[in-house]
Amino acid sequence: MDAKRKQRVLIFVVAYHAETTIVDVVHRIPVDLLEEYDFELLIIDDSSKDATFERSHELSTRTDIPFDIRVLFNPANQGYGGNQKLGYHYAIENGYDFVALLHGDGQYAPECLPDLLKPLAEGSAAAVFGSRMLTPKGALKGGMPLYKYVGNRILTWIQNSLLRTNLSEFHSGYRIYAVDALRSIPFERNSNDFHFDTEIIIQLVIAQLPIVELPIPTYYGDEICRVDGIAYAWNVVKATFRARLQEWSLFYDRRYDCAPPALSPYQPKLSFQSPESFAYNLIAPNSRVLDLGCGTSLAPALKADKGCYVAGLNKYRLHGESFDDFYHRDLNDGLAGIPVESNNYVLLLDVIEHFISPEDFLDELRTKLPQGEVIISTGNVAFLVTRLMLMIGQFNYGRRGILDLTHTRLFTFSSLSRLLEQSGFVIMEKHAMPAPFPLALGNGGWSRFLLQLNSLLIKLSPSLFGYQVVVRAIALPTVKSLLDLAGQTSERKVRLMLEEPVSR
Repeated sequence: MDAKRKQRVLIFVVAYHAETTIVDVVHRIPVDLLEEYDFELLIIDDSSKDATFERSHELSTRTDIPFDIRVLFNPANQGYGGNQKLGYHYAIENGYDFVALLHGDGQYAPECLPDLLKPLAEGSAAAVFGSRMLTPKGALKGGMPLYKYVGNRILTWIQNSLLRTNLSEFHSGYRIYAVDALRSIPFERNSNDFHFDTEIIIQLVIAQLPIVELPIPTYYGDEICRVDGIAYAWNVVKATFRARLQEWSLFYDRRYDCAPPALSPYQPKLSFQSPESFAYNLIAPNSRVLDLGCGTSLAPALKADKGCYVAGLNKYRLHGESFDDFYHRDLNDGLAGIPVESNNYVLLLDVIEHFISPEDFLDELRTKLPQGEVIISTGNVAFLVTRLMLMIGQFNYGRRGILDLTHTRLFTFSSLSRLLEQSGFVIMEKHAMPAPFPLALGNGGWSRFLLQLNSLLIKLSPSLFGYQVVVRAIALPTVKSLLDLAGQTSERKVRLMLEEPVSR
């Protein structure tokens, strides 16, 4: 950024039936801000029935106000969240650096703007929230009703617990955002209602964008509260819980699909019961292994611990040093030119569900695998949690898990077995795997307990409690290969007959 250019700030006021307060709010904006920033005031009147627009327009024509004021009027009420979408979109489209949200009823002090802008100007925050809870009992002294204070604290505790955050308040409407941060999150998908504020916090947390809180004074006057407290609390808890479910891959909502891209789409799973650890334990030392659709954690372990020769194939360009050989290819393009037959083991771990036609692929694999074993794993769509979600009418794809957005085919224990058998494979072993709790919860006590519990339940019903199914199979000879073998055997027997005539 050019050091000579002042940073541009949009001060955005949401106004609804604010004819008696809007003039005072504008006059309280510190004009000293003009020494450090270029700023404009945007007032959006959300279809007020009083004179809010007229009072605001009069301010925009005043020559004694040293900053530009633009006033817009919504012909149809857009709601608290809907107006924020308009203001933030305006800031993005007009190239502002920061956008500060004020309320037209004067509940939040414009005098705090210089302090709240500092962390953003210094580059230490993506968003700054004015908190009424950082000063002990300050909110109550400022006139916040006790029931609102208690509700605020309870909701904030619930949200911090679910999101693993440590904010003092989720429900302040005094906020300043870096416009670059707003560009990176899908805030336009959020609610038009008051819990927009919760949803945008969740998006910032998922996107790993830093939030700074600073204390602000609390002011409650004679303004009319337009929030239905019960409905608001329910919507807040529901939105937060949905975000947590999405993290566990049990729910998917596009508004929360804003996590930064992982350095690798593959996460190591060797430290707990999983298809990877099953394959690792099964593969004999000094074997040749072809890992189709490979990750990057299994190959180094097989090479280092078991002296295996490991070739990988993936449509992503993975770290070449992890493999003895690597083929950059989409498996949907087939196996032409891949030396499948030279391997003792072929791995298809969490891959078969990505194929456009797994039937065609397995038919081709069978012709190229006259000997050796194939180890296949996939998610079990009949897993208990998926069944329960279906019972309540939910079938949600997500970023990972059984219903990954990239999955094109879904399998149960029986449908995977049937696919393999009809493709000419004999199943030697079939096992259910527990859910990968360490990936969702970390490798702590809770995840270990849940793994053990899941493993016990699998013994009762693998198809119900198995999160994944893993199969070890071998390919049967094809009809063509059997016919060729019969012909070759016949020729050998004829030669032997000619060399050693059969005595009668």
